[in-house]
Amino acid sequence: MKTTKTLRDPRRRPTHPGALLREDVLPALGMTQGEFAKRLGVSRLTVSELLHEKRAFSAEMAARLGKLLNTSPESWLRMQQAVDLWEIQQQPKQLAGIRPISTAGRRRAA
Repeated sequence: MKTTKTLRDPRRRPTHPGALLREDVLPALGMTQGEFAKRLGVSRLTVSELLHEKRAFSAEMAARLGKLLNTSPESWLRMQQAVDLWEIQQQPKQLAGIRPISTAGRRRAA
């Protein structure tokens, strides 16, 4: 597994992309949740759940946000992926029974 060096404290949960929308994007746009939802083509409930970090960002939502905000969908997905991986790493018992496959002695497929 490749390790990436980062300045972020690994004990701190990464910022959920919904927090970025809630704290920075919507206030800068001066837009309500309802108007934002309408422009995205989703329900206000969906936007509310995203903003309150109760819903994960899907690839489709990232694409919608990217188009609406003229940003890259990948940036939204990377933020969500960082949160998802951090949360899994906080529960090591979930992965404790998985052992790496040893490649020593295995033949390569022709």
